[in-house]
Amino acid sequence: MGSDSEGIKLPVINFPDDLKENTAVWYSVKKQVHGALKEYGCFEALFDKIPINLRESVFDGLKQLFDLPLQNKLRNRSNKPYHGYVGQHPMVPLYESMGIDGAHIQEKMECFTDLLWSQGNPTFSKSIQSYSEQLSELDQIVRRMVVESLGLEKYMDEHMDSTNYLVRVQKYDSPKSNETKLGLTSHTDKNIVTILYQNEVKGLEVYTKDGHCITVEPTLNSFTVMIGDSFYAWTNGRLHSPRHRVMMTGDKARYSIGLFSVPKAGYVIKAPEEMVDEEHPLLFKPFDHVEFLDFYYTEAGQRSPAALKAYCGA
Repeated sequence: MGSDSEGIKLPVINFPDDLKENTAVWYSVKKQVHGALKEYGCFEALFDKIPINLRESVFDGLKQLFDLPLQNKLRNRSNKPYHGYVGQHPMVPLYESMGIDGAHIQEKMECFTDLLWSQGNPTFSKSIQSYSEQLSELDQIVRRMVVESLGLEKYMDEHMDSTNYLVRVQKYDSPKSNETKLGLTSHTDKNIVTILYQNEVKGLEVYTKDGHCITVEPTLNSFTVMIGDSFYAWTNGRLHSPRHRVMMTGDKARYSIGLFSVPKAGYVIKAPEEMVDEEHPLLFKPFDHVEFLDFYYTEAGQRSPAALKAYCGA
């Protein structure tokens, strides 16, 4: 794809602890969010409501999880693509991940933990559940700000109620060499919003609209917020859904945890009529996200450089 763009970095946006709607601070942050998602499709968020000790506990838990025997990890099964265990793929041999549906809900998190550990792991369960619950607040703030920025307040309740949460925990093994190797192939996310937290090992690369590559500099203080194709479609292209990939080098493993707001099965994603005009013709016909994913993981969907357009382009 494009060449590296030295000096270009993702916008950094601070979400203060006392952020309240309809205040000067809210309007200021909202303007930054809309501008970043329109131009880059992502930004780095400073969100201190999740204490550093909880963040550290999450990474300790991820290391324990991925150190489990393979037969334990394979218990994480799902009929939904990328909701179960993924690993040992010849295209991306350094990558493995697991999905946790509804990780912000205590009972669901405990069921996942009991499935993987025969004796359970209350510390892991509690830290992931608490982390997911608190981070979902940032997802809701970002989405509310987008809806307000576009003047679509009358759709607010419907939009906010249209999603569930999926957490994906991910490990990228080190290639143990100075040669850069592929960790995860270039793609766009297919959901609404992704919020990614990673340890301090580089790897994530995000492409700008003109194809230049931005290497994300990870810190333990920030979260990467990214728009998926479903939100891009719902806003009729007013936001940018960025392509991104992971490239690995060195001798340290990269751990990350992603919170995904995912459209509910049966919910039809349709751009509001206010988003369609002469300057912005309709980009996509209404579609069901789950049915779109079914297409995306077919041979035709995987071959297509723009799967959503191939599936339901207007």
